[in-house]
Amino acid sequence: MSEKLSDKVANKIRHDISQNSYKAGEKIPAEPELMKLYAVGRSTIREAIKTLAMTGILKVQQGSGTFVNGGIHHETIDQRLRRADFDDINAVRKLLEDETVRLAARNHTPEDLDAMKQCLENRKLAIRAEQRQACVDADIAFHIAIAKASSNKALADLYQGFTAIIRDFFSKRELRGISHFAMSHHLHEELLEAIKRKKEKSAQQLLDRIIDNNY
Repeated sequence: MSEKLSDKVANKIRHDISQNSYKAGEKIPAEPELMKLYAVGRSTIREAIKTLAMTGILKVQQGSGTFVNGGIHHETIDQRLRRADFDDINAVRKLLEDETVRLAARNHTPEDLDAMKQCLENRKLAIRAEQRQACVDADIAFHIAIAKASSNKALADLYQGFTAIIRDFFSKRELRGISHFAMSHHLHEELLEAIKRKKEKSAQQLLDRIIDNNY
């Protein structure tokens, strides 16, 4: 699913605010000028302004115009992550999962291993049935199970929250066929085995291969 044009314009306006092209408290240009600046129609500009007003970045004053509210400095981390680029998202994912995998290899319980094994079984069944969404769900559940096996609840909660960003971000990228998941399944099984055998370094190396190949 491609990004909406109004969202792209909203991101451009947000970027211009962050670069002080429009300062806090300052009135932004009127619709006709914004249409020329961003090369889009009136409805797109209005939708973009509505989006930014809802997040507190802009303030619409009837009869006066639209003003910068300075709200960009009060965005939640969730909002900031959702407009990050692919490389930044992947870097954060790698940072988090590298630690969850290392700790899971050290601290996992038999119950943790069972949970991870079940997720991979679900992933395999989804591949065979060519059910892409079920495969995505099982894949994310597998990595969440690893995070829980770290025995660090704060880290596990942080990672579980981040998976919502991962899911949303990858849904905007080109959809890949089920074969993409099939090609990487053996790496996930090897990762589980490395965790089971408490081989921290091997587990981290396998994780790097998974992430570097966008699996």
